[in-house]
Amino acid sequence: MVILPGWVLLSAITTSCLVGRGRTIQDYPGFSAAADAKAIHKAIRGVGTDEERLINILTERSHTQRQLIVKEYQEVYGKELKDDLKGDLSGNFEQIMVALVTPPAVFDAKQLKEAMKGPGTNEDVLIEILTTRTSRQIKEILQAYYSVYRKSLGDDISSETSGDFRKALLTLADGRRDDSLEVDQHLAKKDAQILYDAGEKRWGTDEEKFIEVLCLRSFPQLKQTFEEYRNISQKDIEESIRGELSGHFEDLLLTIVSCARNTPAYFAARLHQALKGAVTDKYTLNRIVVSRSEIDLLDIRAEFKKLYGYSLCSAIKSDTSGDYEATLVNICGGDD
Repeated sequence: MVILPGWVLLSAITTSCLVGRGRTIQDYPGFSAAADAKAIHKAIRGVGTDEERLINILTERSHTQRQLIVKEYQEVYGKELKDDLKGDLSGNFEQIMVALVTPPAVFDAKQLKEAMKGPGTNEDVLIEILTTRTSRQIKEILQAYYSVYRKSLGDDISSETSGDFRKALLTLADGRRDDSLEVDQHLAKKDAQILYDAGEKRWGTDEEKFIEVLCLRSFPQLKQTFEEYRNISQKDIEESIRGELSGHFEDLLLTIVSCARNTPAYFAARLHQALKGAVTDKYTLNRIVVSRSEIDLLDIRAEFKKLYGYSLCSAIKSDTSGDYEATLVNICGGDD
């Protein structure tokens, strides 16, 4: 194995979804689950609702701390915190408050189920979640999905999708992507040749090879593979994928490439898409802001500003209002 120099690894790590230094929410100092549970109960059970108190508590506690609050609330008051929030709040504000007190794996599982429910499938949601979660997160989502729905995620994916797109999703849903930060240069050259032979060099495309490489290698490893691919083919991998593949399978592989190159930039683009239309895509906005708040939301903010010339915070303020806006702004950690 050829291990690349430290600066290469640092670059790869910085642009991968494994980064944790770009979080906007940290553990709250002096945390007390008992005090917070009591304050929340008072905020939603008094005369009127103290939305500001709810926002200040739930957006300034980490996932782990919020789950301790949920446990304390259940033990002291005999009710699920999410049920009391649903009973007292409404609309977009209710949805994001409930998202904040839902365990991350359960939240993702519910998002996946919602994407496959009813007529039609929201392929973009399946792609976003399954391509950007670590292997450990995927395994937790699988357990949560079965626990909530008594069905396997793989069975639902199989019944709602088809072809190479289904094969790729099922491979991702196995949670077998390498999460190592080491880059094997020899493997990168070998994989680049495999991709070239499977696409550009032959008549027709060997989709299985694209799935095998892009769905199983780590993001830092893939980033190096794409450099080697350009050396071999004189093309960027994106150009070859667009020329060789189509439909949702093409979209999925292009998303993997985008995330391997720069995960925060991918999420910045997703947020921009959610905010730019006549109607804001609140589900995507909530999902990304909540799920990335303890991973790389600061990095996403920086990429958003770089790509679009204005801050994520200003975009949120122009497209949302009231307590919902205040919650999102707090999670985002302010303006740039």
